[in-house]
Amino acid sequence: MAPQREWFETDYYKVLGVAHDASEKELTRAYRKLAKQFHPDANPGAEERFKEISAAYDVLGDVQKRKEYDEVRRSGAAAAGFGQGGTGGFNFKVDDISDLFGGLFRQPSGGTRRRAGTAAGGPRRGADLEAELHLSFEEAIEGVVTSVNVRSNVACSTCGGSGAKPGTTPVVCPRCGGRGVLDDNQGLFSLSAPCPECHGRGTKITDPCPTCFGTGIQRRERQVKVRIPAGVDDGQRIKVKGRGEPGANGGPAGDLFVVVRVAAHPIFGRRGKDLTLTVPVTFPEAALGATITVPSLTKPVHLKVPSGTKTGKTLRVRGRGVHQGDESGDLLVTVDVVVPSKLTDAERKAVEALAKASPGSPRAHFEV
Repeated sequence: MAPQREWFETDYYKVLGVAHDASEKELTRAYRKLAKQFHPDANPGAEERFKEISAAYDVLGDVQKRKEYDEVRRSGAAAAGFGQGGTGGFNFKVDDISDLFGGLFRQPSGGTRRRAGTAAGGPRRGADLEAELHLSFEEAIEGVVTSVNVRSNVACSTCGGSGAKPGTTPVVCPRCGGRGVLDDNQGLFSLSAPCPECHGRGTKITDPCPTCFGTGIQRRERQVKVRIPAGVDDGQRIKVKGRGEPGANGGPAGDLFVVVRVAAHPIFGRRGKDLTLTVPVTFPEAALGATITVPSLTKPVHLKVPSGTKTGKTLRVRGRGVHQGDESGDLLVTVDVVVPSKLTDAERKAVEALAKASPGSPRAHFEV
């Protein structure tokens, strides 16, 4: 890819507010935060800032472009030192200039290196979008195919995204001859800059589309079908490839990330693949042991409560949790021993008899 003048003049890492060694995840997180903050729909008048943010991520978000950008920035710093006082403190030979700049610059007799068919304002990937989807607890457990509403830029329905009035086609830019770039001779080397007349496209629209006014895009609400897998958890992000913003100049569309919000269940909780449930038991059931019936997501199950079970003890029913692919979680049942607030005469006599029959005190180890 040919280096752009902006690569020398603009620190894209500073634009996104990240360190120069930021990971891909850190770059993406910073871009999404800034893009949401400065999107023209949410912040009118921030168009230029939004474009600057998008341009920075367009380079740093692409592994190859980022590598070339870093090389250009390093080479530019070296070139600045080379041009001052002969060597500027650097020991370079003129014959090594092409190696120093990694082939990114050209000698006056050569041509700027570009991928075949790629102009400085060539195809660019569209921005990623994010949408929220609210599901019931059962829908999240079972999985569902549904739709989300997304308001975004889409290819113009009138011109199909070309920007030209139906029946017409863009013409080759007369200034750059369709290259999309103009060379700026700097003496020892020259830089390629996007053609200001066609903005790097290589073509001009002489008769713009009446619907999109030559932009090739419209902003409207659309429904995107999304398949939510069984066992999705609250806050999980589902990627729908190619359903984000359309690309520019024939570039691929971005992706849509659907953030799932799962409603709470009246009796069940969740811990990863496991379901949680609190079940009240009587004192006789806890003391003597019992087999009780507890609910699950499919059908009731029988659970054995061992004698001497205390409040807070968790019993496991295997395979009755959340199904994710070929794996299933468990149902974790926490016992809550219920102490009656009022006793009948018969209950009181029985408890008093138990108290008399109970040896010692559970607090005997206290030194009081």
